[in-house]
Amino acid sequence: MASVAFTDNFIESLGCLLAPSLGKLATQLILIPELSSREREVILEETRESLSGVLHAKLTRLLLVELNAARVGERLSGEDSAERWNEFIALASQRSFWEELSEHYPTLLHRVERLIHHRCEASYLFAQRWVADRTKLATLCDGPVGELQALSFGAGDSHRGGLTVALLRCEGGRVVYKPRSVAVDAVLRDFIAVLADEHGADLSIQVPRVINGIDYGWAEFVEHCYAAGEHELSCFYTGIGHLLAIMHVLGASDLHAENLIAHRNTPVVVDCETLFTPKLAMPPSGFGNALDRAAELVSGTVLHIGLLPGRAQALGWRGIDYSGVGSLPGQQPMMSRPAILKAGTDEAYLGTTMMPVPVAKNHPSPEPALATYWPNALEGFDSLTATLRRLDAAGLLSPRLQAFADCRVRVVVRATEVYAEIGRMLWHPVSLHNEAQARQRAHELFAKMAANVVLAPSDPLVIESEIEDLLVGDIPFFSTLVRDGQLHGSRGVNWLPPGNLADAALQHWRASDFAFERNVIRATMVSAYLNDGWTSMGTTLVPQVIRDGDLDQRRRKQAAQIVQGLVSNAIRGNDGSVAWIAPVLNVTGWSVQPLAVDLYGGLSGVALLAAAYVREMHAGRADPVAGIEALSQAIQYTLRLAEVKLAATLHGNIKTRPPTIGAYIGLSAQIWTLLMLAQWNRQRGDELDRAMALADGVLDAAAEDETNDILTGRAGAIPVVLALAKQTGEQRYLDIAVQLGQQLCDLARHDGDRAYWVHPQMWPTGLGGFSHGVTGVGWALTHLARATGETRFEEVAQAAFRFEDAAFDEGEQGWTDLRNLGGPKTASVWCHGAVGIGLAHLDLDPRMEQARTRALLQHAVRATASKGLGWNHCLCHGDLGAWELLHQAVPLGVAPDGMTRESLLAHILSSLEEYGPSCGLTKGVFVPGLMPGLGGVAYQLLRIHPESRLPSVLLLGNS
Repeated sequence: MASVAFTDNFIESLGCLLAPSLGKLATQLILIPELSSREREVILEETRESLSGVLHAKLTRLLLVELNAARVGERLSGEDSAERWNEFIALASQRSFWEELSEHYPTLLHRVERLIHHRCEASYLFAQRWVADRTKLATLCDGPVGELQALSFGAGDSHRGGLTVALLRCEGGRVVYKPRSVAVDAVLRDFIAVLADEHGADLSIQVPRVINGIDYGWAEFVEHCYAAGEHELSCFYTGIGHLLAIMHVLGASDLHAENLIAHRNTPVVVDCETLFTPKLAMPPSGFGNALDRAAELVSGTVLHIGLLPGRAQALGWRGIDYSGVGSLPGQQPMMSRPAILKAGTDEAYLGTTMMPVPVAKNHPSPEPALATYWPNALEGFDSLTATLRRLDAAGLLSPRLQAFADCRVRVVVRATEVYAEIGRMLWHPVSLHNEAQARQRAHELFAKMAANVVLAPSDPLVIESEIEDLLVGDIPFFSTLVRDGQLHGSRGVNWLPPGNLADAALQHWRASDFAFERNVIRATMVSAYLNDGWTSMGTTLVPQVIRDGDLDQRRRKQAAQIVQGLVSNAIRGNDGSVAWIAPVLNVTGWSVQPLAVDLYGGLSGVALLAAAYVREMHAGRADPVAGIEALSQAIQYTLRLAEVKLAATLHGNIKTRPPTIGAYIGLSAQIWTLLMLAQWNRQRGDELDRAMALADGVLDAAAEDETNDILTGRAGAIPVVLALAKQTGEQRYLDIAVQLGQQLCDLARHDGDRAYWVHPQMWPTGLGGFSHGVTGVGWALTHLARATGETRFEEVAQAAFRFEDAAFDEGEQGWTDLRNLGGPKTASVWCHGAVGIGLAHLDLDPRMEQARTRALLQHAVRATASKGLGWNHCLCHGDLGAWELLHQAVPLGVAPDGMTRESLLAHILSSLEEYGPSCGLTKGVFVPGLMPGLGGVAYQLLRIHPESRLPSVLLLGNS
């Protein structure tokens, strides 16, 4: 099966649409005497190439629909599939073919002609500006530019009638053409130069030289160049900190990877059009006043700049890190892109292909070591922020910001990926057939978005203007003068009230909590990694001296200190709700944001910890912590608000995507938390009823879910729904578990006698381990088989375990980490390695009645003891997760020689005392989450008491 993104045949078929406008452009170019014949050829050919690519992307789906219709209708006479393909291409290459389509797609030809006309007019305008300014550009190339030799349109999105950034290669060098005013670039360059003098040291940051026209400009081309040695790398990341400090005071946004070029020791901002982005009050979320306050805090921080790592949420970009300092090679999911499948035959259709995210030019080394140089970024931010605050105190900063007053800046009111998705919908054949209906749908989606995104326009006239842009292939563009503040879009529409954006940015900056900003910068590093970088710090937490004695008193002290931190770091609402801000893992990856409701790192896990601490405190097994009981009630109230909001969302008038269903991130996480709280509350509350209400949505959520693992997918729902069936005695929950199990069996991929499941964006060839891999799925299916007696579930589970067995590396004496993230070959943690594998099999065979269990457990314990301790302390991938396996191994006689439960606890407590609780890349940031954060450390410390009956979080109460 062929799978290609583009086909030369389809591009050739579009020539008949391009010919009239390209002919006119050729004539116009001839009438510019200052253009050489070679330059005319370059401009004309690049216009043809860029237009062909744009039309191919817009019209491929329609052409494939028409190809299929011609095949089914037997209108093609070729003897075989390939001949019929070529016959159809020949038909589509005729103008009459497109004219005949007007009956079924009434507006198609008009829209295509407008798009082509705009792009050709933009090319003609470029040619006029090129010849007018050619002699001025010598300063950008350090010499005369000479003749234009090569040209590339489309270095960015198309705006305002087909205008795009263009890259030029000339005899004298390379230049960048920007179809917008570059006055802001020039002022920013001067601002940095003056600021460097005030700072008393060079700033490792650069803005290219520019030449400004009236509403366009030229910029020098900056070549990507890796740093030469340790000193230049240190300077580069110090420059990242300088850049954060400057962009924070200037209210910048959208500083993503394509807008930053690494040039040896200097980050170069090649596009700074989005300074002074307005900050508007956010609408109430419905999740409580505390979360609204937390969201307001986050939205106003340096995170808004776009420079710091973070994962995209939008469909098609989900999980991708496009940030200016992130976008790490090897740390991106595969991205889905449309592709013609069975190309070259009359059975061709539009499918998808997975491809790597293109490597950006924002890094100073092929393998960026963020963990190593992140302190440089923090130091750069701190030092330049101190200079800026000193200037502000002296009354010097405000006048310097007013230098930007007459600069035109762009405001991105909706994410470009949102526009891209709606644009694809508007060019779908169904939309081309009924444009009025498609426009209405687009209008509804934009209006809905406006209710949740503060900058997104809600004015119907503005929305219609956005739709008009998308209908002709443009991304809507809003701009304003800094002193004006009112946004101006296409067709004379305006959005937002007037106001001086420089004054507003300065006021916002002055109100910043700079210590909080620093914590945000430190915390975001985790978002750059697909996993949480459990080995990325490269340091050891193995204690230098293991101190025995006073174990229970020391255990209590460590747990109490973490829970006291939970109390003191809480953000409280005036409605009784509560929130925290921390790195959060969701289905798209890590992001610094208010905690969600999940069990893994969110409010459900924190609720479990707080309730557990109250329970153990009352039993005399934990030290008193002031405020924890009130906080526990506040968290549970906040969870109620989230459930009400979820129900309203799922049953509202506009269809929304349901949440995931996993045991740690998803509906099942909330259900299991409620089941635990119901048991601890002795069924006196309404937790069980709420759990049942959530469970009613599991199958609907599963129908929309692409994941099958324990963490976020179907497998995770099975043990939770089984627990609900046991607690309620209701058959319907067992039936739900059976349906989920059947789906898992149907979705399994088989390799001989082995079974695995794929995650198309990340792990298309399967994965081992408990949280994302086959062991977790097999564990869930085994429990289902035992609950139902259905042998198919057991058979698939055993096939999954055989897949895991095949990943065992005899040389490493551990299970290969099939993620292949560049770290250790094997992992000895709960989520992806020995700890989770060992615990799962011990849970299924607790008396080790099968010889295989003992052998496997010995491997798991040996790997955990030798390689699973000393990286960090968290429950998911640290010492407190390893404790659970090793603690159980001691009485079973499979622990390492000399290890006792007391010596294991002494080792862990000594590490906590020597280094402080640490959770990998988030060291120094209070992370309350149960699995990746300090919450799980405290929870396990509670469980360590010999009389504690708190359930295992790692096995959802099954051990």
